[in-house]
Amino acid sequence: MKPVLYIVIPCYNEEAVLPITAPTFKEKIESLASRGLISGESRVLFVNDGSKDKTWDIICDLAKSDPIFKGISLSRNKGHQNALLAGLNEASELCDISISIDCDGQDDINAMDKMVEEYLGGADVVYGVRANRETDTFFKRTTAQGFYKFMKLLGADVVYNHADYRLMSAKVLKELKNFKEVNLFLRGIVPLVGFKSTCVYYERKARLAGKGHYPLKRMISLALNGITSLSIRPIRIITALGFIVAVISLVGIIWSVAVTLMGKSVAGWASIVSITCFLGGIQLLSLGVIGEYIGKMYLEVKGRPRYIIEKRTEEEV
Repeated sequence: MKPVLYIVIPCYNEEAVLPITAPTFKEKIESLASRGLISGESRVLFVNDGSKDKTWDIICDLAKSDPIFKGISLSRNKGHQNALLAGLNEASELCDISISIDCDGQDDINAMDKMVEEYLGGADVVYGVRANRETDTFFKRTTAQGFYKFMKLLGADVVYNHADYRLMSAKVLKELKNFKEVNLFLRGIVPLVGFKSTCVYYERKARLAGKGHYPLKRMISLALNGITSLSIRPIRIITALGFIVAVISLVGIIWSVAVTLMGKSVAGWASIVSITCFLGGIQLLSLGVIGEYIGKMYLEVKGRPRYIIEKRTEEEV
């Protein structure tokens, strides 16, 4: 029996690019079905993440024009990761496999053919991995690659140069629901689910239309969220640093007492100021990192819903 595929696409203020990329998603579904790789019941599922433009109206028009298109709309903007999770959870009861992808046309849609083939070959998770970052600016390329290396250094199990372009089987989607984190970082959570996985490499293109929604501020926020959601190694680094500073301080105390007893001490403010600033900086940095973890705990224990679905295209048609 041929698997039912749902392409899950989070959308936020994408009225400029959606009319361009939506037909390509439809063509890909039809192409895969004609090759006998997927079922003709496969669908494209858009997730409107509280857009302020005409994105939801476009999704509704697409659903009215062709049953291959479906859509859900969140009650407010909840962020890319929550919108993606909403779509995956919605699709989990309807599909055999899902492929998540952004709607900006940057990820190579033709990589889906290889993804489905890998699934049919036994893989439950297929990661779409960028072969290179030649289309990125020097700053973005450097920071992005540094981020993945830093995540690995801190013990987070992430796939290098992989964002959220991936295939997952219904089995994986079912287990993914057991992860209840409010602070979502799916790039790190999906590898924790396990199951057989592989990678498909592709070339990333420039955005077809509209503006990107990941400025530096949001990229830093995503990085901090990923680090603090997946690893406690920063806390352990603070502990180790505290131990080292304590040892150095002990040596300094012994040295100062010895110098005083020998009558060779010289009054000076430079050393006092330097030591005070150093210790103060270490303490404030440590408190900041610990506070970030406490803040995450505060948000998690509230148990608030990660998203609320306000509308479905079936209700609008």
